[in-house]
Amino acid sequence: MKNLDQNHHTDLVVVGAGILGCAHAVEALSRGLTVRIIERDSAAVGASVRNFGHACITAQAASELPMAQESRRGWLEAARTIGFWAPEAGAVVVARSREEMAVLEQFRDARGTDAAQLLTGGEVRRRLHADDARPSGAILGGAFLPADLRVDPRATVGAIAAWLEAQDGATIAWRTSVREVADGIVETSRGTFTGDHVVVCAGHDVDHLFPDVAERWEIVRCALQMARSTALPGYTLDSAVLTGTSMLRYGGFSAMPAAEALREEVHRETPELLDMVANVMFTRLSDGSLLLGDSHDYAPTSRPFMDEGVTDRLLQEIGSVLGTTPRIRERWQGVYASSALTNLVAERTDPRTTVATVTSGIGMTLSFGLARHTLDGL
Repeated sequence: MKNLDQNHHTDLVVVGAGILGCAHAVEALSRGLTVRIIERDSAAVGASVRNFGHACITAQAASELPMAQESRRGWLEAARTIGFWAPEAGAVVVARSREEMAVLEQFRDARGTDAAQLLTGGEVRRRLHADDARPSGAILGGAFLPADLRVDPRATVGAIAAWLEAQDGATIAWRTSVREVADGIVETSRGTFTGDHVVVCAGHDVDHLFPDVAERWEIVRCALQMARSTALPGYTLDSAVLTGTSMLRYGGFSAMPAAEALREEVHRETPELLDMVANVMFTRLSDGSLLLGDSHDYAPTSRPFMDEGVTDRLLQEIGSVLGTTPRIRERWQGVYASSALTNLVAERTDPRTTVATVTSGIGMTLSFGLARHTLDGL
């Protein structure tokens, strides 16, 4: 294999070392291609490490479901090859009202019992706690989605990048800013690199390199407030935990006829959750701490200031599910690309350049599926 450090040309150049860029590089190597990733930071620090680590396969809209299922296969293959934590832990969706339970029942009927297994209130509580001693709000029931996956967002992208750098045929140019991309030529702060094809995975910063693409798809930045808590005694569930507001955000749930009645219920009972565009959910890391969130705020440029009242309200809602309010260790702001027109962009801007970005909060979910789609089209 040729020494890539001495050769500025590769079969594929990927701009961005987040999960989508790394997924493209892993897929390229599996097809026998040489690949170079160009990344402006010294490690991935964006949306790829600031999320729940939840590959939400099952609840995707029908239009995204095939890509999500393909991405699941890619995630599991990468986990086996690289060795990062990716349990097939599924997701638990908690229902605390008749409206929420109606959405889950219709979803089960639409997708089948293999995709969504209905749970009683007691079964949900037992999954949330080692025993059923602590009541968790007014939980009526729920559903288990066995196809969903979990990863540790803080460790996974770094593990994939380290594995890539150890492979013949792959290299990463860290701390290298991209100035221009066109026709297989990438101009950077460290010189010019070329490739038979270039895939730009710049996430919410796509407007810095391709403003026309961003404007055409009305891509803006979505800022979200998240937090991490200390471990809760007795809580050992690896599954992601979703709630009624999650049903309003994920396309598979929101397409159900009962979703409109659920939206009306939330508007009537807890309108502030709609105002902050909440997705009340949480996931557990291997050290027992919980990732908690989240809210959504959309603008061309994200405001850096976080409203403590938003975080307090999210924690209150999560506490009502868990039966206890978690104690916060960290807070942060996530930012990802968002479009009202599409959930993903995969646009060929010239014969040798593709812009690929997920324009909703399902970047971890679709990453490996979108990478395979992109490379299939080259």
